[in-house]
Amino acid sequence: MATQTRIEQESSSASASAGAGAKPGLRKPVFIKVDQLKPGTGGHTLTVKVLNFNTVLQKDRRSVSQHLRQTRIAECLIGDETGTIIFTARNDQVDLMKPGTTVILRNAKIDMFKGSMRLAVDKWGRVEVIEPAEFVVKEDNNLSLVEYELVNAAEE
Repeated sequence: MATQTRIEQESSSASASAGAGAKPGLRKPVFIKVDQLKPGTGGHTLTVKVLNFNTVLQKDRRSVSQHLRQTRIAECLIGDETGTIIFTARNDQVDLMKPGTTVILRNAKIDMFKGSMRLAVDKWGRVEVIEPAEFVVKEDNNLSLVEYELVNAAEE
């Protein structure tokens, strides 16, 4: 009987010390919808469908080590059931953004281009192709068509 109590005490103290010294786990991603995107924000996680794809730039350039590197930029219209926005895909992201594909954009940010919003994923984010989603894209609410103007607040 005394042996059981000692084992129980050791296991309970071991689990208590493991809980106290354990690192906190990863945060669960908060998925947002396209219509919740605002200018100048970042860190967004979205599940979207690719509607169309347009290559904007494709050129070869020499890097410091004289190897040819190809720079590719494409603008893709993406969306979910709340609206659409233009996504700027760079280099390897271009290969993933095929019309009809469903993707998860992690750590996406809003860039402003000529007064309108563009969604982008930089080196700290990730683009993942997933299985096709069941939602129907609302194509009549394109957030990239809204023009924003920077104004200075009047000081009083």
